[in-house]
Amino acid sequence: MNDKPVLNRREVIQRTAAVGVGVIASVPGGVFAADPSGQRVQSRGYAAFDATGELRPWSFERQPVGDYDILIDIRYASICHSDIHQMKGHWGAQQYPQVPGHEIAGVVKAVGSKVSRFKPGDRVGVGCMVDGNPACASFQQGEEQYCPDTVFTYGYPQEDSPTGISQGGYANNIVVNEHFAVHIPPGIELAEAAPLLCAGITTYSPLMKFDLQPGDRVGVAGIGGLGHLAIKLAVAKGAEVYAFTTSPDKVEDIRGFGAKQVVIVDEPQRLAEFGPRLDYMISTIPVDYDIAAYASTVKPTGYFTQVGMPENFAMTLNGLALSVSRVNFNVSLIGGMRETQEVVDYCVSEGLRPEIQIIKAADINKAWEQVVRKQARYRFVIDAATI
Repeated sequence: MNDKPVLNRREVIQRTAAVGVGVIASVPGGVFAADPSGQRVQSRGYAAFDATGELRPWSFERQPVGDYDILIDIRYASICHSDIHQMKGHWGAQQYPQVPGHEIAGVVKAVGSKVSRFKPGDRVGVGCMVDGNPACASFQQGEEQYCPDTVFTYGYPQEDSPTGISQGGYANNIVVNEHFAVHIPPGIELAEAAPLLCAGITTYSPLMKFDLQPGDRVGVAGIGGLGHLAIKLAVAKGAEVYAFTTSPDKVEDIRGFGAKQVVIVDEPQRLAEFGPRLDYMISTIPVDYDIAAYASTVKPTGYFTQVGMPENFAMTLNGLALSVSRVNFNVSLIGGMRETQEVVDYCVSEGLRPEIQIIKAADINKAWEQVVRKQARYRFVIDAATI
């Protein structure tokens, strides 16, 4: 967008041996780029400093506000399991210090000279992407997430970043290209809007691509931050929703989200007993598991979409079991910017809200432990005023 060089995905892979991760640190404490022109933005946030993933306060600098950029005062940033995977190096070696966070809601503080979509004071959201190349074919088709030179919100090589990589939303501010921000309409609190920028779009996009129709039987596997929103979105579209969880203490909550039936998966037999009756299943499970066992609940030639990403992006696929179920298996990556604005607007208009718990920044590490133990109910949201 700003005519600056950006490493493409192939270069990232060559430097990290993993897709979707930050560059390998070659100097302890991070590699700092040469001083760019313009005034850097002073920032503070919570960063990981090594693969233990423990977050500590960190003062750092962001790139100057470019012609097409906006500076956002972050008010809230919510916690995604992806933050934990990446900071702990589950998805490949990382450069540290690194600030996670890609569910961001705030208010525009300043705009670049060529910005046309926003003005100071606007309520905005930022998800998993902060910059990209408009010449990319996927960009032009509204699927910016598939462009090789899209800059993801944290841990990605970023030429104009003083730290050499993008730094995320567990911070007091962020600079992004205006194309990668969405308007947050009146009628929703910023704290409630933040989870829609990843959890919301990650579940909404595949549901829409499935062409969900009223009366369709939809399964949702894994009822956490993503899964509970998948239930609410599918129910709002008229689907008959079946929820699959390993947490018996969530059953009443799940029924309250609108699920017709809750299946407690305490052993594989439960899935076999359920039988192939679903038209579609979306799985938000972020660890390796037996995909074929869950896919067996889908009708032959039905669809199964995986959105949760386990360690090393590795998933167990039993070819024989999948061949018997004849399910159409696919994996989905977030969603494009048009769809992201669409899901925010839809949730506001339909009164759909994520279930959130607002926390202070000092409690982030504790909250991460609760996410891993499946104790979050259902999205922790950091109050940026406490950073």
